[in-house]
Amino acid sequence: MDTEPPTERLADSDIDWCFDAVQGVSRTFAITIDVLEEPMASYICVGYLLCRVADTVEDAGHIPPDEQSRLLALYDRALDPEDSTGIEEFRREVGPWLPENAEEVSADEVGDEADWEVVARSPRVVATFRSLGEDAQSAIYPPVSELVTGMAEFVDRYADDGGLRIGTIDELEEYCWYAAGTVGELITNLLAQDVDDRRAEIMRANARGFALLLQLVNVAKDVSDDFREENNVYLPASWLRERGVSPANVTDPENHTAVAGVIQRVTRHARGYMDDAQRYLEALPESQGNTVEAWAIPFLLAVGTSRELLERPEDVVEEGGVKVSRAEVMGLIQLFKSGNVERERIGELRSQLEDEPFSSS
Repeated sequence: MDTEPPTERLADSDIDWCFDAVQGVSRTFAITIDVLEEPMASYICVGYLLCRVADTVEDAGHIPPDEQSRLLALYDRALDPEDSTGIEEFRREVGPWLPENAEEVSADEVGDEADWEVVARSPRVVATFRSLGEDAQSAIYPPVSELVTGMAEFVDRYADDGGLRIGTIDELEEYCWYAAGTVGELITNLLAQDVDDRRAEIMRANARGFALLLQLVNVAKDVSDDFREENNVYLPASWLRERGVSPANVTDPENHTAVAGVIQRVTRHARGYMDDAQRYLEALPESQGNTVEAWAIPFLLAVGTSRELLERPEDVVEEGGVKVSRAEVMGLIQLFKSGNVERERIGELRSQLEDEPFSSS
């Protein structure tokens, strides 16, 4: 068993607000945070919200690309402990682009409203980050900075297109690294402090695969929303054109069958990272309040989602998305809550979910 017991979370209004905010911006990630203990729950919660600020600015179709890039660079400077730029300057500059009443959104709101509330309250998020302690800050800031600068680079790259138009599978993996691999690095930085060199080496060697699996599955299942809401096309243009589809016509009804084939191809590519992701999970320590189930659940949900994507890819473009059933999600959560899942069983569960929905019977 790994070392020291977790501490209870201290009563703190800023931390409490951060936990509530995550529930609004990502119910999936909230599941992870809910099964972490302290201090890891607070570290991951605040680190995720720092990333979400940048992600919301990058996805904002109403902000011109040159302004998006400028705001992201300003945000990165505001996070840099060696830069004199304050987060209040970023908040002032992003203010004109905020939806009306962004700071008055209820904690019950989800989606865009909650995302923009986090941006509006970025000084509170950053102040909470600064309260975490030097070790946590030094583990969190470098990956967050890489995410922010990487997103700015992609905004600049496609500034003339009005939205991202990923060209190749290699470029898609580059984007996925900035969007999710950096978050995996953040997690690894926090956890690798408590393990021996060999275990840390295994984690670092497989963290990228863990992150790419989750993000590539997200790309495949969100094709319609990404295009209609953000004017972004992450499916590789080279793969689309092989099937006679232009990225600009990715949601046209006559292209549904062809696009579904590309969705399946991206999904199969994502599945190529399952072994890496499983090795990463099997090496994770249970220290500083970390729990294996916090990361096993999103891994297994990604496996289940990939199954659905391969079976019914047309639903992504015809119905707007593909998800595993709520019953399957709750079944997995309850299984882990029961305490009957040993680390060694993750591979067995993965094999089951690759082929059929989870069943506790």
